[in-house]
Parts: sequence; structure tokens; C-alpha cells
Amino acid sequence: MKITSVQTHILDFKLDTAFESASARFDRRQHVLVEITCDNGLVGWGECLGPALLNASVVQAYAPMLIGRDPLETEKTWIDLYNALRDQGQRGLTVTALSGIDIALWDIKGKHFGVPVSTLLGGRFRDTVRAYATGSFRKDNVDRVADIAAEVAGYRAEGFHAVKIKIGFDVEEDLCVIAAVRDAIGPDMRLMIDANHGYDALEAIELGQRAAEYKVDWFEEPVLPELLNAYSEVKARQPIPVAGGETWHGRWGMQDPIENRRVDILQPDICGCGGFTEGRRIADHAALHGIRVVPHVWGTAVQIAASLQFMAALPPSPPRPGARDPILEFDRTENPFRQAVVTKPLEHENGVVRIPDGPGLGITIDRAALQRFALKVV
Repeated sequence: MKITSVQTHILDFKLDTAFESASARFDRRQHVLVEITCDNGLVGWGECLGPALLNASVVQAYAPMLIGRDPLETEKTWIDLYNALRDQGQRGLTVTALSGIDIALWDIKGKHFGVPVSTLLGGRFRDTVRAYATGSFRKDNVDRVADIAAEVAGYRAEGFHAVKIKIGFDVEEDLCVIAAVRDAIGPDMRLMIDANHGYDALEAIELGQRAAEYKVDWFEEPVLPELLNAYSEVKARQPIPVAGGETWHGRWGMQDPIENRRVDILQPDICGCGGFTEGRRIADHAALHGIRVVPHVWGTAVQIAASLQFMAALPPSPPRPGARDPILEFDRTENPFRQAVVTKPLEHENGVVRIPDGPGLGITIDRAALQRFALKVV
């Protein structure tokens, strides 16, 4: 079995209502899927986290190195491709693009052997996971406090056990939002906050100290991802557990945060950290240092499926009767092609998502949807 082609599919949709985090504004949704085809007809699918056009360009730069390879040699391929662009970037686009390729190769591997990727990763510890709703971005020309309070009340009504909201804009306003959200969801629903590295260390410390009374599960990306000492300072000087990792790529990008315990909760994104090949190394490294792993998820059903396979195979840490399972980040923002790209959507039922048990990622791509949402080049 040999690889015969590598294609990218850039999906695009202009949003009816723009929204923003503390680090980015979204007026359209764009994601890129990777399709790898073999000479026996097997096809694998992956997805890259981050800018779609740029990721697609890097995937195409890797493509000639993939043609003629055995797709089952995922470890060998990962090392060869990473090393090919090592001098130009040990993190960022070189790794996010490689992530989509790696996921597609594992999808092929699972289809070849007729088992889910989670089985190839060592076995499934769980068949379902609880999901938490991610949303609550800032919108233009609305009362932000009232808008977000109403949004999260809807997530509670849908059956989600937890919600994550966006902060990082202004400490005082963000505290008003947090208070309103806690009031809207009640005392028992879990609440997480994500600053998308919008604060400096002093602002993050103040926010954490003052927000702790609202029973916050974690404080995500409080400061810029490059400022590792600031992460440690925020972790030490306020009581809310600190989370981060979606923008740390590969095992080397994760090494310092793990070994120096910069965070309480590590959030590798399977479509950005290096795919399954690298993700399992990162998870093992985190477990060695007693750091909880809760993967970051932001993409289409392809990424959701890959994340579910990864989470199915995450060993309980620590193992015990009734062990704590990881929870799935479930994006609720506007994205009409998120689930449309697969023939059977990966939706939740009362806040619980079933992990696909078919071969590979366990999904079937809807090619008509790929055409419908394909980026139009003018």
C-alpha cells in the first residue's frame, strides 16, 4: 500500500454576526481538511488547527515527501517530515500542518486494520464523554453581560454540565460577565474562563483573585503563550487552576510547561500539537508529572472525531474506581459546515457525546458538503 495523492479542502463561510475573543476576530469560519489517498483506494482524513490557507500551503509543501510512502509507517513519516522543515520552524504552521497529515495517516491505518484509531492507540477506556459548551464570545453592538448570560442559560437547558466563557478584554467588565454567568447557570454547573492570552500577568492575577468566589474550574491562557515565567507567576499568586497548551506545539513546545508545572491542566490540540503520533507522547509526559490533560478542540467534525478517538484512549490518571474522565470541548459558535462535512453528525445528547466505533476516525465524509462550502477563489 502506497500513498498516491495528498489534497487539501479549504472550507469557508461568511458569518452573519462577527464575534471576537481577546486575541482574534472572526467574521468568517475557515478550516482546512487533509485528504490522503492510497493506491488500494483507502482514503484518510485529517484537519489542521489554525489559518486554513497557510496550513494548506504547508501541507502541499509536505505532499511530495509523502507520495510513494507506506501510510502505515506513521512514526517514520512524522520524523522525516518534521525534520525536513526543522530549521525553519519547530512550532507553528510546520507542526499544525503535520498534525492534519498525521491524523489522516492514522485514519488510513485504522481502516486498513478495521479498527478505530483508539484501539490502535492502545484501547478504549471509555465509549462516551461529557462535553462542555464553548461560546460566549464578544459580539458587536450588544449588551455583552446580558447577551452572554442568556447564551449560557441556553447551554444549561441543552443539558451541558459545564460551560467555558471568553474573557481577557477588561478586568472589571469581565468580572461582571463572570458574575452574571454564574447567576444564570446556577451554583452546580461547572464554569471555566478563557482569556485567550489577553491579559498581562498583573491583570490575570487580579482577575483570578477576584473571580475565585464564582467557583471557576480553570483559568485558560491567562497570558501570552511565550511568557512561561508569567504563567508560573499567575499560577502561584491566584487560586484558580491555570490551563493552557493549545498554542504550544509538539513535545518540545510542551516540555518546559510540563516539567516546570507552569499549568495545572494541559490542553494539547490533536490537530495542532502534532497529531496522534505526537499527542500520545505529550499525554504520557504530562501523566509522568501529574498534570491533568483536557484536549483543546476547535474545528469541524473531523477534528471532533480525532479528538474523541484520542480521548477514548487516554488512560485514567490516577486509575481508580470511578476514575475521572476527560471532558470534550464542544464549540457552539456559528459554523454551518462543522457537522455538515460528515454524513452522520457528532452531536451531543444532554451534554454527552458518543465516541465513534467504526474503523479509523469512525466517520464518513460528505463530499457534497465539501463542494458546497469550498473556498471560492475570485
